[in-house]
Amino acid sequence: MSEHTTTPSPVGVGNEEVVLPSGGKLLAIDWGEKRIGLALSDAEQHIAHPLGTLTRRLGRRFPMKQLRVHLDAHQPVGVLVGLPLEESGEEGPNAEKARLTGELVRSKSGIPVSFFDERMTTARALQAVRDLGGNTRGRREEIDSLAATVLLQTYLDTNRS
Repeated sequence: MSEHTTTPSPVGVGNEEVVLPSGGKLLAIDWGEKRIGLALSDAEQHIAHPLGTLTRRLGRRFPMKQLRVHLDAHQPVGVLVGLPLEESGEEGPNAEKARLTGELVRSKSGIPVSFFDERMTTARALQAVRDLGGNTRGRREEIDSLAATVLLQTYLDTNRS
């Protein structure tokens, strides 16, 4: 798998980009068919850390009740949803599903939601575990949460620049 070399960027809803508040905790969602990785930033939006993984049975709806527990416990001021774009940068079927998830979260929670290019976040999380001498077998839930952390940290670093 080749490393994606362009800098990920915010991806707007339709043609407009939603700007998340610049102070307070942000929660990131790394969308997936089976597992949804979560990460949380500190209130100063400097550091992201893994929060956990939500599990969804194939063909079932997004586990909003499970997410609501995290939203209530951590009170984020914004939610960042990873948008799985195609290598070309175009939106495919998975990006559409991620957008629907973001809209569901926004409508059910009232929290602002923005989207961010998540290409290669899982690959970077897997590589980070390997670089530290770890084994990735049987650790899909941890990897999904780490991918959400990579997504959120990239967003934080991009917005700080």
